[in-house]
Amino acid sequence: MHRRLVDYFQRKNCVSAADLADETLSRVARRLEEEGRITGVTPAHYCYIVARFVFLENQRQARPAISHPAEGPVAPAPDEGAEVRTRLLQCLERCLGRLEPDERELILEYYRGERRVKIERRRNLAGRLGLTANAVTIRACRIRARLETCVTACAGDATKRSTFGISPHLGR
Repeated sequence: MHRRLVDYFQRKNCVSAADLADETLSRVARRLEEEGRITGVTPAHYCYIVARFVFLENQRQARPAISHPAEGPVAPAPDEGAEVRTRLLQCLERCLGRLEPDERELILEYYRGERRVKIERRRNLAGRLGLTANAVTIRACRIRARLETCVTACAGDATKRSTFGISPHLGR
C-alpha cells in the first residue's frame, strides 16, 4: 500500500511523495487503533480517501504566505474595473441601437429574468414568433455573436484611443 500511495502522490507532482505516504498510513493506523476497524469502504479505498486529505493539506501549506507591508494601511488602488465596465456598457448600448428592432427585442427578451422566469419568457417568445425553442436559441446566439463582435470592436477602439492620449468620447 505504501508503494501505491507513493505512486499516487508522485502522479500529483508532490516533492515528498514518500513522506506523504508515510503520513497517510500513520493516520490510517491511528484510526485503526482508535476504532478497531474501518467500516463502509475497503481498506485500500479508505487509504486513498485519507491520502486525498493529506494531499490537500500539503497543497495548502505549500502556498506562499501573502506578505503584508510593515508600514500602515495601503491606499486602495483606483477602481479601473468600474471604468472598463462603464465603457463596455456604453458600447453595448450603442451596439444594441444598431440592431433591427425585432432583433433587439428578441435578444433583450431572451436574457431577461432569472431561472424559471427566464425559461417561461423564452417559451412565450418562441410561441409569439412561431418558432421552436431551439430556433429562438439559435437566433439569440447569432445576435449575441454579432453584439460581442461589435462591443469588442467598440471597446478596443476606445482603449486604443485612450492609450494614445485621445479622449474616447471625441470619436476621432
